[in-house]
Amino acid sequence: MSAAAADPIGQRLTRNRADLEHFLERLWLEDGLSKHSLAAYRSDLAGFDRWLGQSGVALRDAQRQHLLGYLAHRAGTAAKARTTARLLSALRRFYRHLAQAGIRSDDPSDRVESPRLGRRLPTTPSEAEVERLLAAPLILTPLGLRDRSMLELLYGCGTRVSELVGLQLDQVSLRSGCLRLLGKGDKERLVPMGEPAMDWLQRYLRESRGVLLGGRKSKAVYLTARGKPPTRQAFWQALKRHAVRAGIDKALSPHTLRHAFATHLLNHGADLRAVQMLLGHSDLSTTQIYTHVARERLKSLHRRHHPRA
Repeated sequence: MSAAAADPIGQRLTRNRADLEHFLERLWLEDGLSKHSLAAYRSDLAGFDRWLGQSGVALRDAQRQHLLGYLAHRAGTAAKARTTARLLSALRRFYRHLAQAGIRSDDPSDRVESPRLGRRLPTTPSEAEVERLLAAPLILTPLGLRDRSMLELLYGCGTRVSELVGLQLDQVSLRSGCLRLLGKGDKERLVPMGEPAMDWLQRYLRESRGVLLGGRKSKAVYLTARGKPPTRQAFWQALKRHAVRAGIDKALSPHTLRHAFATHLLNHGADLRAVQMLLGHSDLSTTQIYTHVARERLKSLHRRHHPRA
């Protein structure tokens, strides 16, 4: 008897790892998912695999009752409905992949219902709060001037934080005042910067970038003190510090400013289709949530200021 045949646990782990890597490679090649989305899929499927391992069941051999059992187990740990919905989406795509590859003839996730999700509206800072946040960085320092430029672009262009920290010099056209951004699925879009964002970007490039570069070479627009592009997490922490300095006590994140970009555009009469293009949403329904936010803001203003509200 071979060593592999004598070790069923080892066989299960090896086969599961191969199935998972093949699935993730297909998602990357065919769907163009970002590395962050792939990491989330890997984590979700690995968690299910560990739970199955307690019963000696391979990931590819799981049945409907196993999926229902795992969902019940997660419900007992007070897992959030949105996180569970993401997990179920990963499981559905994985078993659909196995069926298409001829590894399975059925889909155990079929007819497994997703948890009901309440409508989650984005928290949006007011225009006055955004102005205070933008003015918070200490622009007399190279990193402070960098942060001011990054915040201006984030709010002025509605970029995703991954697009911002990964911005390259060849994606910036100061002559036309546009950014060429690569969004989800490597979809390209052109976004106008606006004069304030472009002015702060030019000032950063002129006064700070060379100092941060320190004689090194880089194609990245934004740099740390070590001459490397900042991480998403590092920029998030910087934003939190600036929010404290600006006296803003509500929760803020890079994505919050993207919400503010869209909501404030709609509040000032922008067309929904135009906002969709600027945000890089492939589906208009994704953008429509902002119409509800803008509508609620208008209702609030009406109640506060109209004598017969």
